[in-house]
Amino acid sequence: MSLFNNLKQQAAGVVGQAGVVGQAGVVGQAGQVAASGSNRSVSATFTSIPATLHDFAALPQAAMQSPFDTAALVVIALGLYKVDKNLSISMLNHLKGPQPLSTQEVSFIADRMAQNGKVDFIAESYFNGATPQNNYTPIAPYTIVVSENPYSYQEQGYAQLFLKSGGADSPRPVKLRQAKDGKWYLWEQFLLSDIRPPESSNPWA
Repeated sequence: MSLFNNLKQQAAGVVGQAGVVGQAGVVGQAGQVAASGSNRSVSATFTSIPATLHDFAALPQAAMQSPFDTAALVVIALGLYKVDKNLSISMLNHLKGPQPLSTQEVSFIADRMAQNGKVDFIAESYFNGATPQNNYTPIAPYTIVVSENPYSYQEQGYAQLFLKSGGADSPRPVKLRQAKDGKWYLWEQFLLSDIRPPESSNPWA
């Protein structure tokens, strides 16, 4: 669980890249992605984690031309919550675009993060290789996989995508909305539900 805990000791700056799992090439434009509605999975890989809002906004995924990119960045923003709550909220508001988080939504995030010490491991659980057995320690380079299904684009202008947590049996949804500028913004996320605790917190393990 050191990915975000060690962030303050890392030098500023980050490199990101996106690719389609099991396919060659890079994620298509937003319209092309929305037209597919199949069972595609897309990966976003980060060699390090952004330490500032400027670095976050400079990530390739922060152009938000694809709903997959925006969904992956939600995990990064939530992971920063235990490092700097205000920075985390600022990143989420960047992803929210025209409609920033309401006071109610900010309170909801705070409540969820406080439950069962979840703030310490919930974001890490969405990275490849992070499981309860290894205390949600992701494998470097840090990769988040976002998936669609045949029903992801049933609502016009919206996309519902899914992220798999290493501590849950079912993937968790993130809903994105496409604005007039063509970008896919965060509409709502359901990534903070309970997952299995890390083994280090189990006195019987």
